[in-house]
Amino acid sequence: MSGLMTVFWKELADHFSSKRFIILLSLIYLAGLSAVYVALQTIRSEVTGTTELVFLRLFTTSGGVLPPFLVFIIFFIPIVGIALGFDSINSERSSGTLSRILSQPLFRDAVINGKFLAGLVTIGIMLVSIVTIIGGMGLRIIGVPPSSEEVWRILIFLGVCIIYGAFWMSLAVLFSILFERTATSALAAIAIWIFFTFFMPMIAGLVADAIVPLSHSEAQSNPALIVKHEEVERMILRISPTTLFGEATVTILVPTVRTLGPVLVRETTRMIPNPLPLRESLLIVWPHLTSLIALTVICFAISYVKFMRQEIRAT
Repeated sequence: MSGLMTVFWKELADHFSSKRFIILLSLIYLAGLSAVYVALQTIRSEVTGTTELVFLRLFTTSGGVLPPFLVFIIFFIPIVGIALGFDSINSERSSGTLSRILSQPLFRDAVINGKFLAGLVTIGIMLVSIVTIIGGMGLRIIGVPPSSEEVWRILIFLGVCIIYGAFWMSLAVLFSILFERTATSALAAIAIWIFFTFFMPMIAGLVADAIVPLSHSEAQSNPALIVKHEEVERMILRISPTTLFGEATVTILVPTVRTLGPVLVRETTRMIPNPLPLRESLLIVWPHLTSLIALTVICFAISYVKFMRQEIRAT
């Protein structure tokens, strides 16, 4: 693929030298490290004789003042993905540089592939750097090194985060191709993110109430109806990539999670709170990972086909 690496290195250099990247990286570092520092105080006071899987709690423990690091990641990754992709095509088209680039001995697909690959590597570097810093902080303050299973779980967590960021970046690239103005493509991507993050839970609750009506008396006397109501609501929520990502990361980072479906109180009391092996945790979240990868591939495939067929004129 002629010119792919040329476009990749050029886009990667642009990302790392842009003020947008510096601002985003600073926000992620500030929010993430603050949350982890507060959580470390709680973890250090609770660590006594047992040190089993304590390293993973760096990412899931809340200190009370700030939410855990995982919550910040759920909110910030879409913003980073959208910021890296919303003007990748239409900004160059409006400035006239895209036609000049394509006039060079360069395949058209190398442009979109190189841009997407550069954004993906940028997201990966941002996430790996902050997780590495968090790991160093935890090792220094707690004094407990991670076990091999914890290392594998953190690496898988990083992979899921990169896939999640790739989805939002591919969606932003798609809007960058569909809309001529960068402001329109940015607003469209942000609107999708707001819908999935804030409005989807409300819609899922309303639909579940309509399909499985649940009065107060029935909630007290009919546990099966409660389970059915929760199953319908959860099924609708899983249309959202935010829900898929949240459930997948919680299952990976909290090994005691045994199911993602509704569980009755009497069933919870029978469960032995031992952590699941990594293989079984992966079996639980495998449908979520497959769905996120499929959504990313679909968005990028549509972007690829649309870009290859799009007429680009010199301005």
